[in-house]
Formats: sequence, C-alpha cells, structure tokens
Amino acid sequence: MRHLLLPYRLKYVGWLLILSGIFLFILYFWFNFRFKLPVFAVYSSFLTTRTFDSVKTNFADETVLLVLILGLGLTVFSKEKVETEFMDTIRAAALGRALVTNFLFLLFSILFIYGSGFITVLVLNTLSMPVFYLIHFHYLKWRKKDDPF
Repeated sequence: MRHLLLPYRLKYVGWLLILSGIFLFILYFWFNFRFKLPVFAVYSSFLTTRTFDSVKTNFADETVLLVLILGLGLTVFSKEKVETEFMDTIRAAALGRALVTNFLFLLFSILFIYGSGFITVLVLNTLSMPVFYLIHFHYLKWRKKDDPF
C-alpha cells in the first residue's frame, strides 16, 4: 500500500487546502460570498434545461467543494513522516471504521432528514468519508502512541 501513497510533504498542502476550504465555506455561507463565471456544463437545469453548453453560474460553491475535496484527498493519500508496516494496518482499520461510520451517518440521514436538508446531507456525504477516515486514522495513531506494548 505504501507505494501507492503520495509524498509526505503533500500532506501540508492538503491541510492548507482544507483550512482554505473552511475559510471559503465561512465566506460563502455567512458572508454570502458569490462570483459568477462562465463554465462548460454537460447538463444544467436552472430556469431552462441545457446540455453541452456554456452557462454563466455562481462558481463559489463549486470552489469550496473543490478546495475541500482536493485538500482531503492530499491529506488522506499522503504518507506519514515515518511509514511502517503497522501504518498499513492502522490505515486499513481506519478505512473500515470510516466506512461503517459513514454508512451509519447515511442511514440516520435517510430516516430523520427530509426535503432540501437531505440534499445538503448528500453534498456533505462527498466530504464525510475522508473526514471520518482522518478522524479514525489519527485516533488510532494516537492510541497506539499511548499503548506501552
């Protein structure tokens, strides 16, 4: 698994992008940050339905998601400073736990969240799996550090 990971220094870039994404998220939702940009849309359905066309749209929400997904991806797929075989075990355990946590999160959302709130949950689901993975990975790493055996 270690040969598939990105270099360690990209983890710093990932965390910087995550912090930038959180900052953009705050600007977008609390300060109504918007910017219009012409984009090529495979499918667009606002007032009219258009396919394979150029559309001028608010690109702020896409920017927030792109920055967060890139940051999470770089952070999740980067090596640790000291990469051992035990790290592979921790990565596998964290991935399994993140999958179960994400599954439970979606089940809870399907049962108790309705309407446009559920659409928000689906958007958050694009970010929840890597976030749950990072939480479990760092928790397991921290727990191993305190384990005397």
